[in-house]
Formats: sequence, structure tokens, C-alpha cells
Amino acid sequence: MDNYVRIFDTTLRDGEQSPGASMTSAEKIEVARALARLGVDIIEAGFAAASPDDLEAIRRISREVSKIAGARGEPPVICSLARANKGDIDKAWLAVQDAPRPRIHTFLATSEIHMKYKLKMDPEEVVDRVVNMVGYARSLCTDVEFSPEDAGRSDPKFLYVVLEQAIKAGATTLNIPDTVGYTTPDEYGALIRGIVENVPGVENVILSTHCHDDLGLATANTLAGIRNGARQVEVTMNGIGERAGNTSLEEVVMALQTRRPVYGLNTGIDTTHLVRVSRLVSNYTSIVVPPNKAIVGANAFAHEAGIHQDGMLKNQETYEIMRPETVGAQNTRLVLGKHSGRHALKARLLELGYELSDADLDKAFERFKTMADKKKVITDADLEALVSDELLQSHEFYKLDDMQVASGTIGMPTATVRLIGPDGQKRAVAAIGTGPIDAVYKAIDQIVQVPATLLEFSVHAVTEGIDAVGEVSVRVSANELPGKTMTYAETERVRSYGGYGADTDIIVASAKAYLSALNKVLITSRGGD
Repeated sequence: MDNYVRIFDTTLRDGEQSPGASMTSAEKIEVARALARLGVDIIEAGFAAASPDDLEAIRRISREVSKIAGARGEPPVICSLARANKGDIDKAWLAVQDAPRPRIHTFLATSEIHMKYKLKMDPEEVVDRVVNMVGYARSLCTDVEFSPEDAGRSDPKFLYVVLEQAIKAGATTLNIPDTVGYTTPDEYGALIRGIVENVPGVENVILSTHCHDDLGLATANTLAGIRNGARQVEVTMNGIGERAGNTSLEEVVMALQTRRPVYGLNTGIDTTHLVRVSRLVSNYTSIVVPPNKAIVGANAFAHEAGIHQDGMLKNQETYEIMRPETVGAQNTRLVLGKHSGRHALKARLLELGYELSDADLDKAFERFKTMADKKKVITDADLEALVSDELLQSHEFYKLDDMQVASGTIGMPTATVRLIGPDGQKRAVAAIGTGPIDAVYKAIDQIVQVPATLLEFSVHAVTEGIDAVGEVSVRVSANELPGKTMTYAETERVRSYGGYGADTDIIVASAKAYLSALNKVLITSRGGD
């Protein structure tokens, strides 16, 4: 028994059978190219008898994609599925015959429930059909795969008879489908082992797995099949497929690679392409990859909990069993959120170029936690806005303590603002304006009493999403400084002062920006510059 596991990708056939996952011919060809570069051994390009478009797509893949060599330097086998009848097999052969390495994959159910209710055939008739149709496929193509549909619920003794006859008729690969995802790993492993031990001639063919995920056991069942003698696995990118889907390609490949000492097996997959191909398939099928999806999900290499982040900062192996670049993902992300700790915040700020003192870090951490209660994830842009705002406010004469705004189509925009003054005293003032920000600025003017004119006001979101942090920049002019006699030349040269504020509430950010500018005016009047 060799130590190489062949990857049979059926994304374009079984995967496309996911509700709503249909792809155009052009999209199928692009996915097939990506799979070939990924290094899959066999591409099941479709079901030729399903439609003329499917047949034509398989023909184009056979002609164009079959020339792309994978990681092992060989082009993939191009395969078409066919029911066990001459019409389907003829169309399958027509679709793949131009490929340098063609394969016909035919199937017939062997479980009692399928034979009785779907096929309406006796077991003897099933055996005869398998012999005749596998033989017919072999007369056209030297590479023939046979699948006893619903093998997971078939009588093992009858299954042995069918498989023995399929081998005699010319099958080169025997695929054992758990069509409805019914078996457990112990059961499926025992099924494969029973075939190895009881089917004459099985040593001359490749045994394959094909597991569905109805009970969430597809990957576990596939690995159990490999442990018991299977050397081909039928899989799809992102695990898409009928009902709950198929075995996930990326999960099986990375399980074999990450646990090589356990399995001692290899594949020809270039794992650095996994994330890219996953996204391509997701885009073309419109099936979103869940964030918590193993290997290729957005959170597969993301850490938020403070304990985990602390461990990752000390040694990445504490909480990661594979490196993100191994599968083509970006670097590990220490996601900053409400569960994150001071250590992770400090490390990220250092990466962004902010080396804060312990006192400033304490202030930044306090504001970070407040922001994290409002936002699920804190981005780098959020942090830069937060730190910049904190640094600007560190020398303020007036600080924003609280504010309340009322506005709309009915009534007058009104703002109540409470500031903490230089003496530490709090003062609240209400004002009416043409809009909420105008009302806020008028209330601030009444408290600060700095003769300044608003020259510029700009606002934009610095992060994505409806919970984005808003960034406001303002510029004010002051040709008269409070408490300072100005020369004629100074009054002629109107000086402007910039202010900056950031908050998840854009009106609060506007208030911070205006206060920042007015505080700079006050600093200048006290002798600063």
C-alpha cells in the first residue's frame, strides 16, 4: 500500500449541486484552472448528461485545463460522472476524450432502500448492470471509476460481490460513498477495512472515499477511511455540496500534513493556494465561507481572548498548530476586542509606531475598552484614531465630559454640553443651532469664550461597517487671542488652528475636534506655540 493520497476534487460536480451554487461555463473553467494549479490529482468536471452546457464545459476543461501541471509536475485527470447506462457513459466519454488523462466515473446504488424504491431492481439485476456498464465504460476509456451509491447503508456482503464484479469488468478505482452522511468514523473505517480484506483483486485498484456531512462527520469519516486503506479522497473546496455538503478538501489535506507523524501520508497539494482557491469558489458560487470554518475561515488564525493573545505573543505554537502562510492566509491576527488585554494593545501600538508611557498606555487602554464595548472588533485605523485623539487631548484646557443632542424634522436642533474646565470645575450649557453640530459648537463657545471662526470642517469614516469610528478634522481662525495684546502685524496675519476628534458617534467626534482646536488657541495665548 503506497503512502500517497490522491485528491479527487468534485467541486464542479457535487459541489455545484449545492442549492444556488450553479456556475457558468467560464466560471467552471476558471475554478478548474485554480484546482489544477492547486495540485489536485483528479478533477470531476461535471455530469455530462445533465445538460448541454455541462457537457461543453467539461469538454473545454478537458482541452484547456488538462495541460496545467500541478505541484507534482503532472496535469490532472479530467473526469465526468455518468449513471450506469450507455447514454450517460457515451456523453461522459465525449466530454473527456480530448483530455490527456481522461476518466469515466459511473455509479449504481447498492443499498436495499435504493434498490427497492428508486431503482426497482433485484440485487442480481444490479450486479448484471454493474458488470455490463463498467465493462462498456472500460471499452471506451482505460481509467474507469465505479461507485456503489449509498454504500454506507448497503449490506457489506452484497457490496463485496458488486465490487468484485466491478473489478473483473475493468474498474480501476472503487469509490465507497457515504451518500447520506449516515455512518460514524468507526463504521466507515470498518467498511473500508472489510473491503480490503474480503474483495478479491482489490489490491490492484485504488480505494476511494466519498463522505457527506449530514452529521458533521465527513472529514472524520474520510480520515477513518484513509487509515483503513483508502488512497483516494473525494472532496470539495469549502466542503460545499448536496444538503450539508461534502468532505472539505482543505481539512483533509491539512490534517494529513499537520499530523504526518500519525498518518505517514502525503498529497500533491500546494497548500499555499488553499485560501485563494477557497475565496474563488466562494465568489463564484455565492456561498459564503463561515468565519469559523477550519483552515480557510476568516477567524482560523485570529485571536481575541487576552490569555490567547498573551500566549501568542510569547510563542505562536501556544495556540496555533499551523502557520497561516502555509495555507496562503495573511499573518496571524491578534483581533483587538473587549476580551483583549493590555499586553496585546501595547504590542499592536508598537507595531503601529506608538511607544506610549505606562501612564499614557493606561489612558489609552481605558478608552480602548470603552470603544470595544461599542464595537465588536477594533481595527488599526480605530487605534490610530484613538491614540491620536488621546495625545491631542493630553494637554487640554477644556475636556468634554458629557453631551446630549436633539434634532430632526420637528423642533429645533438643541445641544446640551458639559465641559471640565482648567480648574476642574464642570459647567453645562444648552444652545440652539441650525443643526446638531452647530448647536454643539455654540454651546461650547458659550463656555470656552474664545473668539474663533470655523474655517473648515471635514468628516469621514476611518473604518468599515455601520459601527465605524468617525474622524472629524476642523480648522479655526483667531485674530484675537484671549488675555493677550496683539500687535498690528499679528492681527493682520490671521492664524489658523487645527483640531481632530474621533468617536463612534460622529457628533461627539465633532465636539472633540472643535475643542481640540480651541485648546490650541488657548495654549498659544498662554505662551505656547
